[in-house]
Amino acid sequence: MLHLIKYNIIVKLKNFNVIFWPLFFPLILGTLFYFAFGQMEEADFETIPVAVVSQTDTDTVFIEFLKGIENSENELIHTQEMSEDDARNALENHKISGIFYAGQTPSLTVIKNGLEESILQSLLESYQNGKQTLMTIASIHPEGMEQAVLQMSDYSDLVQQVSLGGKTTDGNAQFFYALIAMACLYGAFIGFGAAITLQANLTPLAARRCVTPTHKLKLIVSEMLASFLLQFVSVLILLIYLRYVLHLDFEGQFSNMLLISLIGSMIGVSMGIFIGSLGRMSEGVKIGILLGISMVCSFLAGLMNNTMKNIVEQHVPIINRINPAALISDAFYCINVYDDTARYTRNLITLSIMCAALIIASFCLVRRERYDSL
Repeated sequence: MLHLIKYNIIVKLKNFNVIFWPLFFPLILGTLFYFAFGQMEEADFETIPVAVVSQTDTDTVFIEFLKGIENSENELIHTQEMSEDDARNALENHKISGIFYAGQTPSLTVIKNGLEESILQSLLESYQNGKQTLMTIASIHPEGMEQAVLQMSDYSDLVQQVSLGGKTTDGNAQFFYALIAMACLYGAFIGFGAAITLQANLTPLAARRCVTPTHKLKLIVSEMLASFLLQFVSVLILLIYLRYVLHLDFEGQFSNMLLISLIGSMIGVSMGIFIGSLGRMSEGVKIGILLGISMVCSFLAGLMNNTMKNIVEQHVPIINRINPAALISDAFYCINVYDDTARYTRNLITLSIMCAALIIASFCLVRRERYDSL
């Protein structure tokens, strides 16, 4: 068995068409992604444009509070004093994220819900709470007023850029998670190559293998194991390249990422073996089916548009539950961003069930093939 696996791997490595798509293409695409936007990080959230509208009985302390935030080390917001009409026009045209009304009772106006709007709301609440605290201190312990003002004037740690799991997140990370998912699915080309070498009516090599005394079950198992191993190494190379060469912000445990890559590689290879074993379609038609399925799944997982998976989740969530690329990328999100162990486990179980179903179906299709003559 081991020598069969060894020679199967050697044969596949010598076939450039088989290893290019699962190994070299994701490396090239990942490099292009990195130079295109890999270092943008969270620049969109570093400075939030906001308008300040003065009203009757303007709260000058609130304006000074906003100026202090603007001039702080974080450079969290950029304020612009405007008239009410100009501010509303700018808000409607998405030139600013919100409007602060600096009246006797400061208020905030936004037109959508999001991270920037939540930060602005937190700033307003921080000021209101601080103002109330100072009023309480002034009435109860006026001697401590000066010390209280000094402590409340330091807003440098007011907002920290962290994700739900306490890990820094990059808005472009979805592209790279979807890229890894695509690389896993491209293992279908390795699996497809394995399938056609087991069908004597497709290639001369397969015909010679089918007349050997080696038991067909041993041939099938050795081909599957060799394909799984080769594809896993390909994804592992991509993962190491993204994390240690391009220095992408992968905060999750590497062992968990390896497990995702292993199961993802298995489902990609299994899909290739299954499609390669279907019917008597030509090789070109089957490759077209493989490529179409892989690219559609990767697109829906966010490879071309990082908001696509969220759009699918809002309108047709069932697709994200059965799309292997979405499950793989979501599993990476669970350990690098969400820190959601239950969701991570659910994704891996779903992928494992799908993989097992494909392997069993492929085995039945390949094993029952009989040929009148070779």
